[in-house]
Amino acid sequence: MAVIEINELTKTYHGTQALNGVSLRVERGEIFGIAGPNGAGKTTIVECVSGLRRPDGGTVRVLGLNPQNNRRALLQRIGAQLQEAALPDGIKVGEALRMYASFYDNPADWRAVMDEWGLTGRKGTRFASLSGGWKQRLFIALALVGDPEVVLLDELTTGLDPDARRTTWVLIRAMRDRGVTVVLVTHFMDEAEALCDRIAIVSGGRVIAEGSPRELITEARAASLEDAYFALTGRN
Repeated sequence: MAVIEINELTKTYHGTQALNGVSLRVERGEIFGIAGPNGAGKTTIVECVSGLRRPDGGTVRVLGLNPQNNRRALLQRIGAQLQEAALPDGIKVGEALRMYASFYDNPADWRAVMDEWGLTGRKGTRFASLSGGWKQRLFIALALVGDPEVVLLDELTTGLDPDARRTTWVLIRAMRDRGVTVVLVTHFMDEAEALCDRIAIVSGGRVIAEGSPRELITEARAASLEDAYFALTGRN
């Protein structure tokens, strides 16, 4: 069953077409990857899905809702960690979780979420004092504190060291195992190959390939998803 349906989505910024007829379908309970080079339109897709950006054309339905016309209802059912996510330096981990929980009509127990994601020992730690890996762990917890059905994660592991990236991968798999549908935007092909059930490769505002990692590797006659990505996008 599809939880996200995008048909012929278009968006132009100042004369530059960011999206040019994007169509995607995300099924319930999968990790769906959106991969592509910088400027390909990945973040714009996520912003349209979350209701932060109004498309110029096409349709978007998330859990059967129009993100523009039903934004408040939709925000009660989805969670998001967007590329420019940040918190005030002085806010403490527990304070942030408690505050985010107050935004929802039926949130998860923020203390339980804090404990589940290993943050209880850092409840009183200020955001500015957290390492990059712990900040990302907090952002995941904040995305989940509303007990969402769908979570949008945009470039979650950019800037993390290898150990922190691997730990974050474990957390993402745990979300899927809980029954949460995950949309993961990434430009790391090892990450997409390790985590995603299906992947859409976006380039120049278009979906140029879509399928499971194995299907894309086979289509490109490549040895790995990274090699397939370069073959499909025509990049060296």
